[in-house]
Amino acid sequence: MSRSDRLPPLLIGIAILVAWELLVRWLKVPVYVLPGPLAILQALWTDGPLLLRSLWTTLEITFAALFLAALGGVALAFVMTLSRWLERSLLPYAVIAQVTPIVAIAPLIIIWVNDAFLSLVVCAWIVAFFPILANTIAGFRSADRNLRDLFRLYGASRWQVQYLLEAPTALPYFLAGLRISGGLALIGAVVAEFVAGTGGTASGLAFRILEAGYRLQIPRLFAALVLLSAAGIAIYAVLSALSNYVLARWHEGASRT
Repeated sequence: MSRSDRLPPLLIGIAILVAWELLVRWLKVPVYVLPGPLAILQALWTDGPLLLRSLWTTLEITFAALFLAALGGVALAFVMTLSRWLERSLLPYAVIAQVTPIVAIAPLIIIWVNDAFLSLVVCAWIVAFFPILANTIAGFRSADRNLRDLFRLYGASRWQVQYLLEAPTALPYFLAGLRISGGLALIGAVVAEFVAGTGGTASGLAFRILEAGYRLQIPRLFAALVLLSAAGIAIYAVLSALSNYVLARWHEGASRT
């Protein structure tokens, strides 16, 4: 994105923040109802070290879940595309795991796993797993049919077709699913932390949000939300940059900007 493309959203964001600050001051809105941007910035400065430590805890869960989702999604996609029977047999269970609300099953996972960090990773993994699996399967299935016939004509095995033709074709699809799952893994980690409600020095940012809400420390709550939003944007930006870097030299869909 060029500077000219970044300038309009930046100016709009600044205008919204200025209008927000002026409005809460003019209407004399209590800080425990809606703090202004300056109060949130002060809370970020004051509570920044604590919130950043909690953010890192949340990110550890997010990255662990995203890594396992990528590994498991690609591996299962490989297996499922080897056989239509396997795909028809296993895909419904993946869909069931995806459409089941994580809020409903998170308490059960926390009880069954009986390990705080691992149970949170499992909850975030369930949320992040399906987009990678579905996109990767779609990528395998999108390989050119004529190229498949050419591979078979030259006596290529099923494994060679999958590894040399279908896997490169599926790579852009996998990276698109990875970008989606990056944000979903963060959401899953936060939701799991809300349900778990674990406190202490190693608690995640979701607990800090709950804690600030209970104590009516609303500027601190908004500061935690700002950090979460910034983390989500950073994850998406890093994964998008990774996708462009991997695909730039050979795939026409990669961004050149």
